[in-house]
Parts: sequence; structure tokens; C-alpha cells
Amino acid sequence: MFTLTKDKLLPLGASITTAEIKQQPDLWDETFALFTKKSIEIREFLQKLSSKHSRVRVIFTGAGTSAYVGETVTPYLKEKVDEKQWELLSIPTTTLVSNPYQFLKADFPTLLVSFARSGNSPESVTAVQLAEQIVTDLYQLTITCSQDGKLATRAKDDENHFLLLMPEKSNDQGFAMTGSFTCMALTALLVFDPLSVGEKLAIVRTIRHMGESVINREEAIQKMIDTDFERIVYLGSACLEGLTREAQLKVLELTAGKISTSFDSPLGFRHGPKSFVNEKSLVCVFVSNHPYTRLYDLDLLQELKQDNIANYICAIVVDGEKNYDGETFSFGREAQDVPDAYLALPFVMIGQTVSLLASIKVGNTPDTPSPSGTVNRVVKGVTIHEYK
Repeated sequence: MFTLTKDKLLPLGASITTAEIKQQPDLWDETFALFTKKSIEIREFLQKLSSKHSRVRVIFTGAGTSAYVGETVTPYLKEKVDEKQWELLSIPTTTLVSNPYQFLKADFPTLLVSFARSGNSPESVTAVQLAEQIVTDLYQLTITCSQDGKLATRAKDDENHFLLLMPEKSNDQGFAMTGSFTCMALTALLVFDPLSVGEKLAIVRTIRHMGESVINREEAIQKMIDTDFERIVYLGSACLEGLTREAQLKVLELTAGKISTSFDSPLGFRHGPKSFVNEKSLVCVFVSNHPYTRLYDLDLLQELKQDNIANYICAIVVDGEKNYDGETFSFGREAQDVPDAYLALPFVMIGQTVSLLASIKVGNTPDTPSPSGTVNRVVKGVTIHEYK
């Protein structure tokens, strides 16, 4: 797909999605440049909050894929930031809107970090309105791909609202979010990770090379797709568990549900969800770079291999001291020190490519995968009820 011309991709209904997956490594460089340009202003904005309040609740929020940005970055950032100062939570807008009384506290200073591709989803806008209504000391950081979206325009002329726009091309025109997901995730990491700018730059360079490697090794992913499967399972721990939700959603979206999916952590999978595996299952495990967590990931891979039920089992992994002895999509040891939250970016490109190729396999059109129109690029049909 990545080597085909646009003329060859158009009849497949895949020209937009293919291009948007392929361009992500370039977008990460652009995302880093946008961050460095704003880094002093970002630091001053966060310092203003920390100087005024002894503790600030930080809520990462979004709907669908945008919610999974928060779920992917939060475990890593909770490890790295001072949680005596910053309490980090990941709560989807789809939860905040229906249950604001459980998560928004009037007397708890709050920084609402909104992730949004378009910024026009009804839940995204309403979550902000509810936070403004309920929280006395509210601050906002909006990370979005559209300067014309409702969330972006709300940030104008508000000193307590910081707007970070993503690269223009990250505003995916295809149905599925791809570059928007990875650029927003990278931005959240760059903003909140206490690593130095030089350390962050080194990581971005490494994951860029990893992303380019995914594009150049499409044949290895096609090998998975050529197997006889009807189900796909994604497994991962902590940050990579959050990523499993996004990876499986791409399969559901691009195949219009023609392929069934499941996701979990390697330890959680044994507690019932493992029954999903049959002889027509493709299982992918995102293997952690952390040496302790990695042991649990590798244990389950070996167990699945010994079960001899799944049709195809693949470890998505950076080569380390201990490795899986079965099928792998692996990266070199130069990425051994990359934290899992950053690994999620090239790892999800594999999931995106699996979904793209699976969509073609089942006869779907990736750019417009919902033939019934019941699922839309920007959600429709949500009735917003007044909250008193």
C-alpha cells in the first residue's frame, strides 16, 4: 500500500488513509518543532498554576481515539511528575458529560487538558462547558488539530486557556484518526515529561526512525494479514494497555466490524478474556521496554504459544536481553531506552497498518469504511441535557 501510487489507491478507497499513516514520522518532527517554539510560554503557564495552588488536578480528556491519548500517556507521566503538585487523571469526555458530579470538584483547582482532532465533537465542547460551570479555579490546555474548531476558538482571549495546535496535516481527512492520535500523544508527553529538551529530541529522532521502519516493512505486516483469521487481539501493559484500545478501535472502524477485536493487559487477559482466542485469532502483544514489566509480557506470549490455539501470535517489541522466540515485529536495540509511552507511537503505526490491510482484505474502503453512515467522522446525534 505504501509503495502504490495514488492512482492505484483511489479505486481501493485507501488513498487518504494510506498517506496519513505514512506521513506520521515527518509530523512528529514538526510536532517537536511546534513544542520547542512554545516551550517557554508553556512553562510559564504551568508555573503560574503551581505557584497559585499547592495541588492541581490534571484531567486528560477526549472522546474515542482522543480519549485513548490520555489513557496511553497517563501511566508514564504519573511515574514522572510530582503528584504532590499534579494529580493526573484520564477521564473521557463521554464519561465527564454524563457523570460530571463524580469527577469535577468545585474546590479542586483543575487543569482540563482536551485532546481533539476537530474540536467539534458535542461531548468535547460540553465537557469544557461543564468544567467552566462547576470548577471554581479552572485552567485549560487544548491540544487540537483544527484551528477553526470550537475548542480552539474558545481559547481566544482567555489567559487561563492555553492552545496548542498540531501540525496542519495531522488533521486527518480520512475517517480514522491516525496522525492526529500520535501528534497529540507526543505533544502531551513533551509538555508534561520532565526530561530535558535534548533528551526529548533524542527520543523523537529514535521513534521517527522506528516509524519509517514500519513503513519500509509493510511486507512483514502483510504476512500477518495473509493468515486465516477472523479475530484480532491486542495486549499490552500500562501505557501500552491504553494503546491496545486504540489499536483495536482502528480494526473495528476500518473493517466496519467485519473482524472482531479484543484488548487487555497480559495479566488481565487470563481472567476470562482469554476465552476469546480461537483457531482463527491473530494475537499481537505490545512488549514493554521496562525490564520488569517485560517479563509478564513475555510470559503470556510463551503461554499463548504453548496453548497452540491462536492462528498467529506476534510480539511487537524492541530487542532486549530477553526476547520472545516466536514471530516478532522487532526494532533494534538502539530503542532499548525509549519509554513505553513514546514507543506507543511507532507501535500504533503497526496497528494502523494492520487495520488498513485488513480493511482491504474484507473488501472495505478504509477512507470511507462505514457504508451505512451510522458512524461518522465527527459524532452526530448526541442530545446534550442541561446540568443543574
